[in-house]
Amino acid sequence: MKYKAYALHNFRSLPQVERNLSAREIRDIEVVGNVLPFKVNNYVAEHLIQWDNYQNDPMFRLTFPHRDMLSASHFHEMESAMDADATKAELKLIANKIRMELNPHPAGQMESNVPQLNGTVLTGVQHKYRQTVLFFPQAGQTCHAYCTFCFRWPQFVGMAELKFAMKETELLIQYLREHPEVTDILFTGGDPLIMSTAKLAVHLDALLEADLPKLSTIRIGTKALGYWPYRFTTDKDADELLALFKKITDSGKHLALMAHFNHPVELQTAEVKKAVKRIRKTGAEIRTQSPIMKHINDDAKVWRDMWKKQVKLGMVPYYFFLARDTGAHDYFAVPLAKSHQIFQEAYQQVSGLCRTVRGPSMSAAPGKVQILGTQEIAGEKIFVLRFIQARNPNWVHKPFFARFDEKATWLDQLKPAFGKGSFFFEEERSAAMTAN
Repeated sequence: MKYKAYALHNFRSLPQVERNLSAREIRDIEVVGNVLPFKVNNYVAEHLIQWDNYQNDPMFRLTFPHRDMLSASHFHEMESAMDADATKAELKLIANKIRMELNPHPAGQMESNVPQLNGTVLTGVQHKYRQTVLFFPQAGQTCHAYCTFCFRWPQFVGMAELKFAMKETELLIQYLREHPEVTDILFTGGDPLIMSTAKLAVHLDALLEADLPKLSTIRIGTKALGYWPYRFTTDKDADELLALFKKITDSGKHLALMAHFNHPVELQTAEVKKAVKRIRKTGAEIRTQSPIMKHINDDAKVWRDMWKKQVKLGMVPYYFFLARDTGAHDYFAVPLAKSHQIFQEAYQQVSGLCRTVRGPSMSAAPGKVQILGTQEIAGEKIFVLRFIQARNPNWVHKPFFARFDEKATWLDQLKPAFGKGSFFFEEERSAAMTAN
């Protein structure tokens, strides 16, 4: 299948759009698409979306913007400018103003995660957790199609000041030499597998040749299995990509593809099954993850079926995330209490091989916070929480408690339980800042 992408400038040419969408729906897509990134490809359009019920189809909602992904005021502001025939430059100014009001870099990514090397800011690196470094290769900062919920949306909207990207692998390697605590590097984006194999190999070969004894695992975050499985089967350099994977595993490094699947429908095609089989033959592992989102997968049956299909194909369910507090968060966010209920119900219906999955998990500023459940203690209903990962390793697996809030969708909406004024990690961070 030859790849073809559809974005704001040409999505009307999709035959399914012309046949099915109303003029109002098309206009809504154009308004929202001027603010949030929009791209879909022919594989998604032809094989994953059920066009006879597109308005309720999860894959349609996952890739096509909906007017409610913007607040009413933001939508009106952009539509009014478009109705007034504003210039492209004027529309860009309005779009950028709105984008800055959508919390473009949540959880302190820009302020707290970007390291320096000898005074040079590494704009394509994040180092939040002790053992793991994230690398954003410059040529990999786009995707085969864009998820409407994506918390990395600032990578795709053309605002250079919001973008993480770097092409200097030698700086990354030097940073890793100076930080021997790092055991894992995660290539992320965007989607690194949008890159040609030759470009990807420049980075990966350099890491292998650097002979970093502490680096044991290379991870690649990707949506390609769900959105373009031909990357591993019939693309012109698919065989070379798989050979590169095998080179990594033969070197003694562990290679893990962190595959994003948001709905079981992404696992149903013959092509994705073939792609998974080819990847596994290289010795690479495939771990799966997704946030829970309204309109997409806020149903225990969906998660149960997705985990079971993933395990049947030889993949490892890894994370059940909560939609991050950025972009169209209000449209997708599921309350913490409901998220845990859905997770628990799905978890109870699968075998132990599916129970490698961890969640519900919030990637918040202090770390990855897992909701363990709810309890009533001394007459107070509470959330029981813990860190799966944390900026301070001493916080990991340390339980803490928050007052139950049926409407809360994120950590910063929770209040400490039992009359405490702050959570333990807030107290420790405050004390550390005072000491400094």
